[in-house]
Amino acid sequence: MFDPLMLSFLACAAVCAFTWVASLITGNSSWVDRSWSIAPIFYLGIFAGAAGFTHPVVNVMFVLVTAWGARLTFNFWRKGGYQRGGEDYRWPVLKEAMKPWQYQVFNLFFIVIFQNVLVWLITVPAWVVLEAPSEAFGPLQLLLTILFLGLLVMETVADQQQWNFHQAKAHAREAGAKPAQDFLDTGLFRFSRHPNFFAEQSQWWVIWGFGALVSGSLVHWSAVGPLLLTALFIGSTRFTESLTLAKYPAYREYQQRTSVIIPWVPRADTQPVKQTG
Repeated sequence: MFDPLMLSFLACAAVCAFTWVASLITGNSSWVDRSWSIAPIFYLGIFAGAAGFTHPVVNVMFVLVTAWGARLTFNFWRKGGYQRGGEDYRWPVLKEAMKPWQYQVFNLFFIVIFQNVLVWLITVPAWVVLEAPSEAFGPLQLLLTILFLGLLVMETVADQQQWNFHQAKAHAREAGAKPAQDFLDTGLFRFSRHPNFFAEQSQWWVIWGFGALVSGSLVHWSAVGPLLLTALFIGSTRFTESLTLAKYPAYREYQQRTSVIIPWVPRADTQPVKQTG
């Protein structure tokens, strides 16, 4: 009988090696982004397979993460993430700000190792459930499942609103016209500057919740994954917003009015930010 935790970690190490070598060969640092939505499905598959796909709770977690991965993979694909040369717009900014050797150190230790290990850590609660004596799928597990699906719908809607906005913006520019808006501040984005970020983080806290239920404690080492994910999103959000603010000064008014992550009623009046276009 194989050790599912060790096997999943070895799989993570293989993904680290592949994404690092691929980034060196292509000069593109987004190979981790390309594997981000796929690797967790394999890790959950290892945990579910260790029980012969007979563990009800782990099976549900496997299905939920597969649905999460399918949605994220599709969204990443339609934005051109898998096309040759497709790279996160933030990495070139950092490349220019660093010396080549500094960026390669950053690439290896932060982009490749840290982020890949983080992706593995957020799936570990499934192993916690697998190792627990109880296999019951009760009311609390059902509640977590419904919550996860609700967050999945929320992220899907937010990403679709963002996609529609950028498509309209691109079409306006192709027609030689100014876009009506520089950045999105309507729909779900009226209540949060990053509703998709909120849903993304929350879904993995829900996955952690399955493990917390069987461990009987909120203080468990498996919380390291979602904690690091939240920290990563905090840093990423600040960096992303600094770039947006430098490009669109009107974004500051939107920042002052709208919650950063957690959806909430706009602080000032309830009208969208007036943009110059």
